[in-house]
Amino acid sequence: MNRKFEVIEEYKNHKITLPVRQTTGSAGYDIASLEHTTIKPGELKLVKTGLKVMIPSNEALLVYARSSLGLKKTLMMSNGVGVIDSDYYNNAKNEGHILVPLYNFGNKISEIEAGERIAQGIFTKFFKVDEEKNVLSQRKGGFGSSKS
Repeated sequence: MNRKFEVIEEYKNHKITLPVRQTTGSAGYDIASLEHTTIKPGELKLVKTGLKVMIPSNEALLVYARSSLGLKKTLMMSNGVGVIDSDYYNNAKNEGHILVPLYNFGNKISEIEAGERIAQGIFTKFFKVDEEKNVLSQRKGGFGSSKS
């Protein structure tokens, strides 16, 4: 199976640039905000990207905040690192929409512009324990859920 970013159906008519690596040595693919977002001090917002990602079943996409967010905008990802599993792609709840949970830890309003790079995604393989029993459940939930 290939790795690829796609635009979710709801935003097919928007001009969304698919994530790219900025240099030959970059590990991460830059992920941008879909729309202008205002985040007040002490506020947490899920920032839309309009994207989903297809990945092999033995991989995950790890999503990290870009370092400039904390320094320039007093923003951080509320979950530290986002983990996107292969079965999040095309789930029934939200089609696998990549959302970035940003928290404003500063004392001023922070603005994110449409198209502004806010996160970076890094593909990684993961391993299972030898004694793992067969996992038979299927993903039912969307963002923030592996089951319901």
